[in-house]
Amino acid sequence: MTASKPSPRSRKDAAATAKASTDQAAAGPAQSPATTPAPPARKPSLKKANKRPEGQWAVDGQEPLNANEVVKAADDGLHVRPRIIDIYSKTGFDSIPEDDLQTRFRWWGLYTQRKPGLDGTANATMSDTERSDKYFLQRIRIDGMPLSIQRLRVLASISTDFGRDTADITDRQNLQVHWIDVADLPEIWRRLESVGLNTVHTAGDAPRAFTASPVAGVSANEIVDPTPVIAEIREKWIGTEEVSNLPRKFKTCFTGDPGLDVAHELNDISFVGVRHPELGPGFDIWAGGGLSANPHLAERLGAFVTADEAADVWHAMILVFRDYGFRRLRNKARMKFLVEAWGVEKLRDVLEREYLGHKLADGPAPEAPTEPGDHIGVHDQKNGRKYVGFAPTVGRLSGTILAKVADAAEKAGSDDVRFTPYQKLLVLDVEPDRVDQLVADMEELGLTAHPKPFRRNTMACTGIEFCKQAFTETKAPAARMVDDLDTRLADVTLPGPITLNMNGCPHSCARIQVADIGLKGQLTRTPEGETQQTYQVHLGGGLVSSNRDDPGLGRTVRGLKVTPDDLTDYVERLTRRFLEQRADDESFAQWAHRAEEDSLR
Repeated sequence: MTASKPSPRSRKDAAATAKASTDQAAAGPAQSPATTPAPPARKPSLKKANKRPEGQWAVDGQEPLNANEVVKAADDGLHVRPRIIDIYSKTGFDSIPEDDLQTRFRWWGLYTQRKPGLDGTANATMSDTERSDKYFLQRIRIDGMPLSIQRLRVLASISTDFGRDTADITDRQNLQVHWIDVADLPEIWRRLESVGLNTVHTAGDAPRAFTASPVAGVSANEIVDPTPVIAEIREKWIGTEEVSNLPRKFKTCFTGDPGLDVAHELNDISFVGVRHPELGPGFDIWAGGGLSANPHLAERLGAFVTADEAADVWHAMILVFRDYGFRRLRNKARMKFLVEAWGVEKLRDVLEREYLGHKLADGPAPEAPTEPGDHIGVHDQKNGRKYVGFAPTVGRLSGTILAKVADAAEKAGSDDVRFTPYQKLLVLDVEPDRVDQLVADMEELGLTAHPKPFRRNTMACTGIEFCKQAFTETKAPAARMVDDLDTRLADVTLPGPITLNMNGCPHSCARIQVADIGLKGQLTRTPEGETQQTYQVHLGGGLVSSNRDDPGLGRTVRGLKVTPDDLTDYVERLTRRFLEQRADDESFAQWAHRAEEDSLR
């Protein structure tokens, strides 16, 4: 029997039922599994019948077409939590079945980390299981929320008590802690949930943690505050089975800030603040962004939604992806491939006609930003107080530092600290007469509100230190480069920021294709046949900013492979060459795209 498409009301009812039965947002899923709400069963068209199924549920049915889909069909990743608490935390790492360990644990933000001492060649000679240590990376879901002093101290305690004092801000505003033992997970979750935080859906084929403007609700220039929209989505759908079995991960961002501060071009769906000439403040919708080995910048749907509509539009879009996303091949299972296959016109039509049941208003594009979106330095809030943005080195903190940040913020009268999508940290709600003391206290922690250019504009992923996919180091060499470059180039004045992003593998967690200088870790052979770490170079990429009108991907310098020992020399040489050769008002990206390759070596 062919099922009909659920109405918007029935979909909401299904979400409410799933939420009540699982209660994942705080306490985790119920002990007994529920069935993922099924999409409408459809017969393939004659045109489709002769083609190989792509695993689109709404077209091909739900028969699993690869090993990952088989595991997800057998048991939702949400259901592993009670097994972790009641069984694995007591019986230990070696008792964890492979399907739970390598797949379902991710629905709770858990990845096994890389065994210490394995170089990049192990990626080709050892399986993922063989490269896995008996400790986990734990990703903590922030969703752009304010981190109160109490929350900061809980995060600090998790790092110091269970994570060997590790704590990294990611480029999605999460906090990552390493060296987590399965025995400690029940207590970690208890502490997080005691302050309204959790780890649900921070990995796995589910809606990942949102990135949001880190000055949402406080910025003096804000167009629209996305905070209520995010809260509504978290309450209704995050941690429910309705959205827990997607083709792959689904990334969301929200901003109402005119600085376009969330890298909206890189998300599966983006809500970007605009002012509609008749309907007032709301959001412009973008879809299909993502990098990795097949980069695709998000495209505008041309659709405008008010803040009251935004949560339902998010929900409808994620169901479009759930039902129509490609599931046969993992490397084609992202939203960007559906957008590429359909185009935004069809995507909008399906969204409106099949899921929302009504047309969306056409709306304007965002205006070009006139100020940097990283929020570094001292800024005005709408309530007369100040917020101050600080730059850690490539996002690396520690539990010890987080605890001291909590002390410094509390001393400044703040109860609101936030992370940014650029691996930075903000302290909000500071009384104007306490700003200088806060800046001084944070400087003592190695967090500066007045960073030099490369300290301000460099990001790095986790790298081979902990990541099983990486070929090269990232955090340590990037930190060394930052210090060395800001010293060596102290004699020059840069006409604008030069962003430097370093990644340990092709997955581009640190956005190498959209940096002025992107460095991708890889293994190459020396003339003597020995394997060595090197970095492929991408130049001239970038997102829309106060220094760039349009987003674009960097060009690859053919055949150039820079060794770790040569990185600082190379970036210094490249920067000085740009300053020598640039035309009037030419940015680094403009120069990099028109320069001869010999100038880029």
